[in-house]
Amino acid sequence: MSKKFQTVGSLLRPEKLLHFKNKIEHSDKITYPFYEDFEGYEECELEATKGIVQKEIDHGFEIITDGEFSRSLWHLDFVWGLKGIVRYIAEHGYFFRDKDQTQKYETRKDIGLRITGELCGKGHHFIKIFKRLKSLAGGRQTKFCIPSPSHIYGELSWSDNIGGKDSVYATPQKLKTGLIHAYKEFVEEYASAGGKILQFDDCLWEIFADDNPNSPYTGENINQETVRALAAEFIDINNILIDFGHELGLKMWTHNCRGNYDSRNMGGGSYIKIAELFLKQLKYDRFFLEWDDERAGSLDALAVFKDKPETEIVLGLLSSKTKTLDDEVRVIRMLDEACKIIDKDRLFLSHQCGFASCDGGNELTEDEQWAKIDQGQKIALRYWGV
Repeated sequence: MSKKFQTVGSLLRPEKLLHFKNKIEHSDKITYPFYEDFEGYEECELEATKGIVQKEIDHGFEIITDGEFSRSLWHLDFVWGLKGIVRYIAEHGYFFRDKDQTQKYETRKDIGLRITGELCGKGHHFIKIFKRLKSLAGGRQTKFCIPSPSHIYGELSWSDNIGGKDSVYATPQKLKTGLIHAYKEFVEEYASAGGKILQFDDCLWEIFADDNPNSPYTGENINQETVRALAAEFIDINNILIDFGHELGLKMWTHNCRGNYDSRNMGGGSYIKIAELFLKQLKYDRFFLEWDDERAGSLDALAVFKDKPETEIVLGLLSSKTKTLDDEVRVIRMLDEACKIIDKDRLFLSHQCGFASCDGGNELTEDEQWAKIDQGQKIALRYWGV
């Protein structure tokens, strides 16, 4: 199979595993990783993970993930595993755009985060999960995905956790310091456990694109100097951790997402509007980017990578949101366009996101998922010849 086809990370969960995930979603008085709360859950997760790793091997994956089968949501399980955090069911979930692109679509509600103590990343459950993946992969290359520190900084700092008389962190700057410290503790243990590739996933870049109608930072009365300062803060937080990972010998990758929940998206915003910020300034070794539809804008944004010759780019031209196979003519045309900007050897192909960023997954079957993956493999093999 092709070395040039990549997957973002998550795959559809089997029904037996979803039985437990549904219980987790609607239960408040439970503690991560929830094994003690639901009899048989840990064993089911282990068997399901063994199965998905074997399927990845059978389908010729170059890099193995655990399908994110240990997660309920793409980012919050990592936060739940930090010491100093308590999970709770909030009054409402996140709001995505429904398929008509105008109505709001509410997600699950177990997204509440309460900071109860100094954040600590030591002894995180994800280290156990990674060791399990490494063992199941049988010497094959693996990667592990966690949310970017800037994304979590954003979610926590925009909550009611900061500045109150009983708050652990009195200011956003103190939260930033504490969160970076906790991330460093995790990253160090990950490297010590044999990790080689760490992928930071991030959904917040597009809020800084002034052509994003769904952003809280677009409009006539927005102070753009404040917005740019926040973007710079996000970049700084990530680069501190990227540099730290590099010091430990890790390859540091990222995936940028516009929202992926039940085949819905979060919003728009083109890459050209944020290229000089996030694409140019972030120090990742490999960028997974989304160009599955018109929201991402022109491929001309890739031009910022000309001055970063060691950086690799994965073009998410295929869709994980749809049941049907993708338009191969469109994919080849866009690959040709990209190769006029960036050397072909630096480019890869993928779906725009995982198939199950949250445990329920997108609106397609497992058979349809694997058919789309096999199609991606074939396109990449035909285009690159490797």
